[in-house]
Amino acid sequence: MVDVPAQLRSVTRSYRVEERDGEEMHIQSLEQTYPAALADVWEAVTSAERIQRWFLPVSGDLRLGGRYQFEGNAGGEITVCEPPAEGAAEFSATWEAMGGVSWVTVRLQEVDAERTAFELEHSSRTADVPAEMWETFGPGATGVGWDGGLLGLSLHLGGVEGSLSPAEAEAWAGTDEGRSFYRGAADGWAVAHIASGAEAPLAERNADATYGFYTGTTPEA
Repeated sequence: MVDVPAQLRSVTRSYRVEERDGEEMHIQSLEQTYPAALADVWEAVTSAERIQRWFLPVSGDLRLGGRYQFEGNAGGEITVCEPPAEGAAEFSATWEAMGGVSWVTVRLQEVDAERTAFELEHSSRTADVPAEMWETFGPGATGVGWDGGLLGLSLHLGGVEGSLSPAEAEAWAGTDEGRSFYRGAADGWAVAHIASGAEAPLAERNADATYGFYTGTTPEA
């Protein structure tokens, strides 16, 4: 059993469009505070042995300038790697999947000796996102996937009660508990989309489509 409502409430989601280096970008971010020291959270998100316990097996050189590859998923290059110092840490990497490139940045901030604030930012060029895909799913297409990652990390670090290994995640999506998680995450991204200026009916349709994609069900199921 996973405390799905607690996890969904613990994550702050935001979406915006901004210009970077002369290009329009989709910017998505998720934030959650974990009951773990900064050094422990840093190790959990940068050590191959720890990452596979809550996300996916990863290979490669997990150092600045190195390349990594998640099993069956994205790969890329580590472009920033700043280990814990003065209560903060950060890394960035390219996220290369399905022939496209986007960027992921993880920022950690010490709250106190036993709590760490985690932020994941995913940015992509609006021109690189297929118009049909965006019109169908909106920011939930990738946002809900990252919600799943934060759930895994939260379970790993004791931020929420329950147990779910990465190997069980796909089957779990088809359970009542899993569907409730993906429904809530998709709706959370609809809220973020509306806050960015999107019309509510469009954001809600996007959320329904995203929920169906991740669970293989209709919105009513």
